[in-house]
Amino acid sequence: MAIERRPLREQIREELMLRLERGDFAAGTDINEAVLAGELGVSRTPLREALITLAGEGVLESNQGRGFRFAPVSRKEFRELCAIVAALEALALESSDPAHLREVAPELLRLAREFSADVAARQEIEHHDDEWHDLLLSGCGNERLLDLITSVKAGMRRYTHLMSGDGTPMTRAAEEHRRIAERLLEDDLQGAVSALRDNWVNGMERMIARIP
Repeated sequence: MAIERRPLREQIREELMLRLERGDFAAGTDINEAVLAGELGVSRTPLREALITLAGEGVLESNQGRGFRFAPVSRKEFRELCAIVAALEALALESSDPAHLREVAPELLRLAREFSADVAARQEIEHHDDEWHDLLLSGCGNERLLDLITSVKAGMRRYTHLMSGDGTPMTRAAEEHRRIAERLLEDDLQGAVSALRDNWVNGMERMIARIP
């Protein structure tokens, strides 16, 4: 693993998330810290700091005092995570600066129209959706709320490989982002919030069938 000028624990966390999304770790897999530290070329201390962070995000769980393991997955948990993110993003949108929302609404609409495919590869969907949602919430000044959203979303990433491990293209509703942007252009904040909640609920239903 290449070492960058960032806290080592952050780099390790990102590397583990990439490996998880790639399918290198199965849900429920125990982590051998000594072996993993050797593979990454790092000491046990920053590795354990990264593992504690991932446990706080729900990606890992404590293995009865014997270390960590990748948390098991379930449709129930995925539904709960989606509901939490939907509620948090709705709150962030409601608390955003109205002037900023009017400013970014045209760009949100442009991005929604630019990526209008109803079926695409998982990586492509994630890239565009993350970019779009980040811009949507860029006017929220509550940093604690945004950090919480990021943390909960991190817990959802471990479902990624299960949903697309066979390389099958994933479905999306391209018009949902467009509808949110249009409500903002109309200065209809509550309409945009409602459309955002629908986007998360509908996305959950499209993806949940892939979870074993």
